[in-house]
Amino acid sequence: MIGGTVTEAPQARASAAAIHAALDSPQAHDELALQRARAFAEPLLAGERLDTGEPALDHADGVAAILQRIGATAELRACAYLVYAVGFLARPRESIAKAFGEALADVALETHKLIQLQRQARLRAQPAQPGAPASELDRAQTENVRKMLLAFSRDLRVVLLRLASRLQTLRYHAAVKQPPPRVVASEAMHVFAPLANRLGIWQLKWELEDLAFRFLEPQTYKEIARLLDEKRAERESVVEQVRQRLERELRALGLDVQVQGRPKHIVSIVKKMRGKGLAFDQVYDLRALRVIVDTVEACYRVLAWVHEHFTPLPEEFDDYIARPKPNGYQSLHTVVRDEQGRTFEIQIRTRAMHEHAEHGVAAHWAYKEAGTKGYAGVTAASSYDAKIAVLRQLLAWQRDLSGMAHGLFDDTIYVFTPQAAIVELPKGATPVDFAYAVHTDLGHRCRGARVDGQMVPLNTPLSTGQTVEIIAAKEGGPSRDWLNPEAGYLVSHRAKAKVRAWFNHLAAQENIARGREQVERLLQREGNRTTSLEALAEALGFDTPEGLFEAVGKEAITLRAVEQALAPPPAAAAEPAPLVVKKARPAAARAGDVLVVGVGSLMTTLARCCKPAPPDDIRGFVTRGKGVSVHRADCPDFAALAARQPHRVIDVAWAAAPSDGPHGPVYAVDVGVQAQDRQGLLRDISEAFAREKINVVGVQTQTVKDTAWMTFTVEVSDASRVARVMAVLADVPGVLKVWRR
Repeated sequence: MIGGTVTEAPQARASAAAIHAALDSPQAHDELALQRARAFAEPLLAGERLDTGEPALDHADGVAAILQRIGATAELRACAYLVYAVGFLARPRESIAKAFGEALADVALETHKLIQLQRQARLRAQPAQPGAPASELDRAQTENVRKMLLAFSRDLRVVLLRLASRLQTLRYHAAVKQPPPRVVASEAMHVFAPLANRLGIWQLKWELEDLAFRFLEPQTYKEIARLLDEKRAERESVVEQVRQRLERELRALGLDVQVQGRPKHIVSIVKKMRGKGLAFDQVYDLRALRVIVDTVEACYRVLAWVHEHFTPLPEEFDDYIARPKPNGYQSLHTVVRDEQGRTFEIQIRTRAMHEHAEHGVAAHWAYKEAGTKGYAGVTAASSYDAKIAVLRQLLAWQRDLSGMAHGLFDDTIYVFTPQAAIVELPKGATPVDFAYAVHTDLGHRCRGARVDGQMVPLNTPLSTGQTVEIIAAKEGGPSRDWLNPEAGYLVSHRAKAKVRAWFNHLAAQENIARGREQVERLLQREGNRTTSLEALAEALGFDTPEGLFEAVGKEAITLRAVEQALAPPPAAAAEPAPLVVKKARPAAARAGDVLVVGVGSLMTTLARCCKPAPPDDIRGFVTRGKGVSVHRADCPDFAALAARQPHRVIDVAWAAAPSDGPHGPVYAVDVGVQAQDRQGLLRDISEAFAREKINVVGVQTQTVKDTAWMTFTVEVSDASRVARVMAVLADVPGVLKVWRR
């Protein structure tokens, strides 16, 4: 003290500055958040138990400890407490966001939602009867859990919290010596452990597998554990001798090495025994060592020394440094024998490789808020490559379990029903797509939708993790607007197909009604009351009358074809020759003018729908009870019949006419004319027929909006005369079009 003034020593000032700097550091801030989170949750969780029976606060403590073991930050460990506090807060988002920020509130609520959904799905998966097969339930539930994890895996923090939670649940059941529900252990073995493997977090992977196996196959687990314990002391003594030798002699080479024994995982032993058909004593990695060095070059130097001083088994060597595993794992694996013939598995890796092998993506990922540029609020601690590595592992895990070829984040979303069922949809899908994915009838009756409790338009694109509720009418069908691509109501091909099928069915019913009316009117006009509709449909090649009505209604078959089927068949010729019957005056040709190729005498009928005449190219169709119906090759009715029943098509040809004179055969042919209606039109057309010496035996005319439509039935000896008269008719003033019907 000088002059009554206290002077602070420089050392004291420096210490105070260091203390303040330490308190202001991000690490100190995170640790404070962890302490605050536990203090926040403790009064809420005290005395509460989870559905497994474990005290809720103890479970949160265990999850936080597991996360610390794999290198997670204090901030993520804080989430372990907030997740379980959510269920005891009236307004969890507001309360947690106010105390810990929006980022931690989002993680806590998303994880809590995932826990609730998995619990509901697990309850639904319980067998209705105690004797229900467990394997089927296991498969159904593990598939649900897989989809749920995929739905929430855009935030890796949620995934890691669930991994740690499931491991803590298994640890609790092992400690109290009470097996968990089988589906819980099955999820751990078939979903959580493979996910930890894909993310490279070996610590979690092995422990999840061993604990799950302990509950799923207790007898096998106990047997392997017994075999491991029987010669444990002898085996550990041998391993320790080799460990000391390796460490001593490798250091003598100037290498900075760490040699350690490798823990024995029962699931790994069982997999090797079952996969290779080995006995317990034949499993190589019962005696296992791990050598950790500084550089890749040192890895290969160690490998060379090991192979020089022990006898290697070449078929058991794997170079995962040159060819890393899909999850990024790198190491050299070799199996060698010592002088006594005992086998050892030796793994050689760098310290960086070892860190990745133990902690996986957790070793390269910082769980910090990163704004809009981060991966769902998470950014890579070191580089962009670390972020990509995590995404790749999640996608690879998806392909491992589901076999799907498409990327999770490219073209697929996962949304939930109000009952927590998961629905997989294409990216951009809407509530209408969702409704059709749940049930076709629900899609047809869809009239509105709530997404996460809020009413939204039906063309709103959905996102992964949303809960969708459909508001449906009691009856009704889809809107035609849903098929308009610009309106954006439908994305999935399945939903579009269902809507089209609905309207196609409506169109089919309209065609059936229209066709039924036309056929019944035709039967009344013909005075036919004896022919049954079933027989008429069968004669035309249809299985049911409705099929015939639909074809008539959509004009796939004409009423002329129906008339032909109704007409009684002409009497068959008594003898095959002569095939042409001559009369004193020209008469209409008969079916005897046609030969069925390769067949003897058969009854034939010239089709009234197309009225063939030589030298038209013709085809035959075998009818039921009326012989062979002969059509022009270009007849649309014949094309429709042949498409439905091609096996009834038969080759036919014209018989050679004995003569072409006044007593030769003639054929009825229809000629259609379209013309501008005017006075004297019919007279001019009739004169053209007369000049060509064509006999007109029938005329049908109709005028619509000053356009005349006329059909002339004429008799000709061959179709070439029809072509000549059609050319003459085309020159008649006002004629717009002439064609052969």
